[in-house]
Amino acid sequence: MGKSNMRFSALLLTVLLVAALPSIAQEKSEADKLSVSLSLNHDAFFGFNPMLAASYPVSEKTDLTFYGIQWGAGTARAWGNWTEFGIGLNFKAGKFAINPQLGFTMGSLLSSGAAQPGVIGDGIVPNLTINFDDSKFLGQFYSGYYAALSNKTVSSGQATNNYMHYWVNAGVKATPWLALGAHFENLYLAGGKRFNGGSLARTDGYQWVGPFVQVSKGAAGMRFSFGADLTDNTSFSANDFYKLSFFFNF
Repeated sequence: MGKSNMRFSALLLTVLLVAALPSIAQEKSEADKLSVSLSLNHDAFFGFNPMLAASYPVSEKTDLTFYGIQWGAGTARAWGNWTEFGIGLNFKAGKFAINPQLGFTMGSLLSSGAAQPGVIGDGIVPNLTINFDDSKFLGQFYSGYYAALSNKTVSSGQATNNYMHYWVNAGVKATPWLALGAHFENLYLAGGKRFNGGSLARTDGYQWVGPFVQVSKGAAGMRFSFGADLTDNTSFSANDFYKLSFFFNF
């Protein structure tokens, strides 16, 4: 290649880069609006269940939200590597953030009671999360109903499963890096349809209650919650209450 061609190529590349800078800057600005949080959760029932959530502002007080949970990283790998993905809207009201979402599960827990292979559209999960956060206090309410979306039962011993899962916690920020509070969480089998007719009875899973301690710095932190299970020996969970979360916000 001659020197003139090299100069022309260099000039053309420079022109293209200069022309592309506004769009590159705009794309970066748009991407910067996306907020992402990663929670590495581990508890006495589900085991390891990491969650990633993302939000994108669509107005001053409303965000489009997404979330995903890898339930199959813990005990739920026996439920067809249970996986949950959802989308919703977050509404800001003062110090409150109100986030209704609709999720879907992939796996086998809801569609066959974990008796058959995992499927897409295993279940549907309408859920609501309400967060409160100010300079002195923090708290969260969550409620999700896990309903079978598919029926993959094939024999008389099988049934679809529906679950109710909710919790509430609240705490005080004792220092800029330390928060202390209390946590209550409930999981139970709400019912289901048997292959040969009839319905499953409501069955307790766990009712956890106890304190939590949280330490954080900037966008990262850790929360340890622990305590007692208030259910009796007829529940399908026999462990004490212990839950550990590492969280990162980007």
